[in-house]
Amino acid sequence: MSPTHRWHIALALILLLLALVLGVLAAFAYISPSLGDALPFTQLRPAHVSAALFWIITGATAGVLRYKDDVFPLSDRPFLHRAFLFLWTGTLIAVFIAYGLKCFGGREYWEFPPLLAVPMLIAWLLLMADYFRAWLRRAAAPPLYVWMWTTGIVFFLITFIEQNLWQIPWFRDTYMRELTVQWKSNGAMVGAWNQMIYGSALYLMVRIGGDEGIARGPRAFLFWFLGLSNLMFNWGHHLYNAPTAGWIRHVAYGISMAEWILLINIIRGFKGKLDEHRRHKHLTTYRFLIGGEFWVFLNLFLALLMSIPAINRYTHGTHITVAHAMGATIGINTMILLGSVAWMVRVDEDGSPARWIERGRITAMGSLLVFWLALITAGLIKGYRATALGITDHQQLMQPVQPSLVAFTIAGIGVFAGLGVIATCLLMVLRSEDAAHPNTNEP
Repeated sequence: MSPTHRWHIALALILLLLALVLGVLAAFAYISPSLGDALPFTQLRPAHVSAALFWIITGATAGVLRYKDDVFPLSDRPFLHRAFLFLWTGTLIAVFIAYGLKCFGGREYWEFPPLLAVPMLIAWLLLMADYFRAWLRRAAAPPLYVWMWTTGIVFFLITFIEQNLWQIPWFRDTYMRELTVQWKSNGAMVGAWNQMIYGSALYLMVRIGGDEGIARGPRAFLFWFLGLSNLMFNWGHHLYNAPTAGWIRHVAYGISMAEWILLINIIRGFKGKLDEHRRHKHLTTYRFLIGGEFWVFLNLFLALLMSIPAINRYTHGTHITVAHAMGATIGINTMILLGSVAWMVRVDEDGSPARWIERGRITAMGSLLVFWLALITAGLIKGYRATALGITDHQQLMQPVQPSLVAFTIAGIGVFAGLGVIATCLLMVLRSEDAAHPNTNEP
């Protein structure tokens, strides 16, 4: 593995650790006014959200650029990859400096000064140039994961530009127009990075199982079509409170649920065909992929309930929405990305880090379940009191919610500990001498 790839992976893991630290501090600031005075929640929350967002994007691109070297390699030096990393890293540092100085100005999930979107855009164009230079040498009929990486990278550019359209005065003429475009673009952007992450998960399943059939054929490409449709229409159910036609929301939810169901089907098919030797040879990555499957099941169940208008009336905008987002972000995306990093740094070749990583994974999975259930409980209480009882005073509304939020915070410490151990172990493996050797990742 090249030094550039190692830098890319290390940056992703550092962002994960930063997101964990900021998340714990934000949770304590939210439930403790005295701490909130010293470390304002309004400052910690956007920093935490941005760190988590950048962990997902950086981790996803680390996998894509590493795996494309196996699928359609180029022999020349990766100048464009290094240029992307240099500009991307510098911009992220500027983002967190801006948060530290209380310089805001952006929109939801991207609350840093909007001028920093310019170097981000240039960095992404460099990444695309690096990817497509190699992509031109692809096989005539590439497997599904190549198309997933490609559509994810292209549509991230489209949605990123769309997300910044608010900077044009016409989009700010009316509140509803700007809000609708923001929700739409952020919802579609989730689909873009899901294409990259799920594509890497499929690549790993092929490499671990030795069966490329799961990345070819009608069922596999139906999964891609659903993912692409989800990318384009996923935003529909983000607009429940906007004056849009009901069928738009329902079709969007249906597509989202169908993609998850098919993903479960592909993973279960992979598990059924995997022999014991291959599973144990890449056990760490396998466990992370199966952990992601578990959270797909849970999040699918929650999302199906949230899609019912009578229920959504009580849950929209409550802690249940946060639970849904955390289940997807940590339970699905983060588990898959950690499995991807474990594969890239060859964790299973050294038993000691693998054992500690498994302990961290079990801790994180158990704590995340409590974390998720506490958020759902808080959302049910808040939604019922606000909608059914009509309570508008915030202090009165939130008083019975506090015990659930305390449980959520304690469980968050467990998530922090589990994922922190994993990320630290992966960074230590990355620094080791073995990680610097060429990595063929042969199954």
